[in-house]
Amino acid sequence: MVDKKEPEIVTFGCRLNTYESEVMRAHAEKAGLRDAIIFNTCAVTKEAERQARQAIRKARRENPDARIIVTGCAAQIDPDGFASMPEVDQVIGNDLKLKEESWSPDAAGEKVRVNDIMSVRETAGHLVDGMEGRARAFLQVQNGCDHRCTFCIIPFGRGNSRSVPMGEIVDQVRRLVARGYKEIVLTGVDVTSYGADLPGKPTLGQMVRRMLAIVPELPRLRLSSLDPVEIDDDLWKLIADEPRLMPHLHLSLQAGDDMILKRMKRRHLRQDVIDMVRRARGYRPDMAFGADIIAGFPTETEEMFQRSLDIVEECDLTFLHVFPYSARPGTPAAKMPQVPGVVRKERAARLRELGDRQLRTFLRSHINKMMQVIVEKDNIGRSEHFAMVRLDKPCEPGMLVAARSVSVDGGMLAGIVSDD
Repeated sequence: MVDKKEPEIVTFGCRLNTYESEVMRAHAEKAGLRDAIIFNTCAVTKEAERQARQAIRKARRENPDARIIVTGCAAQIDPDGFASMPEVDQVIGNDLKLKEESWSPDAAGEKVRVNDIMSVRETAGHLVDGMEGRARAFLQVQNGCDHRCTFCIIPFGRGNSRSVPMGEIVDQVRRLVARGYKEIVLTGVDVTSYGADLPGKPTLGQMVRRMLAIVPELPRLRLSSLDPVEIDDDLWKLIADEPRLMPHLHLSLQAGDDMILKRMKRRHLRQDVIDMVRRARGYRPDMAFGADIIAGFPTETEEMFQRSLDIVEECDLTFLHVFPYSARPGTPAAKMPQVPGVVRKERAARLRELGDRQLRTFLRSHINKMMQVIVEKDNIGRSEHFAMVRLDKPCEPGMLVAARSVSVDGGMLAGIVSDD
């Protein structure tokens, strides 16, 4: 085995996990962990858990002397299951993973260190200097969820909703901007619930407005997944008037049929989504939308599924995250009449095919337009609208460059960097 100079972090799942992996990296390095492989797991689907277990077994085969530590949502929900794997040396809970003392040598002797996540009341601001290997920085502003959608196990991995105080968010943004980051993505489990647990109950829009005012040197801000019916008045004003807020919103849609949405125990109906998209485009006609959609939710008929396909076209959604429904033990949906697995996969494939067509149409509509592209790696970056762009000349990752789109290149735009 080759000696490692620093711990290796293997991250599954969401942007929030990506951010938290950087927090863990800093703690583990400070604690002097060597030859450690840390798995930050996801529990959103059974497949995500299966992939994590598979990766753990592979890591042990390839690194027989490594210390393997497992954390994240799947580990929080099933700590004994992961602890029983012979490849695993330690399991650390989802809140404890963010505490420096959890990574100290003194804590190494306890194989399972997992708290009752529902008892956690605070989300501390975890300052990091940057995101390793990423041009855009993800910043956690909220964690947990107070809602109980019938398909979702995540509240049991993350706990109840809790917010990072505005002052700590501002400090983190300043620090990231000072490190050269030109785009920050605000992340959380249920971002639009931000602030309800803080003194004065500030809203997400109020926090964002204050942060942008205090840190005027931040060029670009992007929001992660939003609930369509929880956008507050301040956030609407920012959507309308703030050019630094990128014209791209990702919606936690899940389905396009009202009965399925009710059985999911979502807080919106079909018309709420249509109204929200129309209002946003009334303010910014170029607004691009992504959405999370579940295919084959229990009791979903072909007619119900068709409404999910229809709403993608009616709202002109572009960036789809499609999931075939995955039954999670302990959730109400797991007890409902199930759609056959082959049907779920077939419907997910049809949704992805529609998403590909929507993306191609969107990209073609942006040919011969000027873009501000944030370069990520290999001369590929993201436009303001979140489109991937392949640039025609080498550009340093993290740079903001002006480019003109000239063609569609696979699932991205081809852009010519402006010399002006």
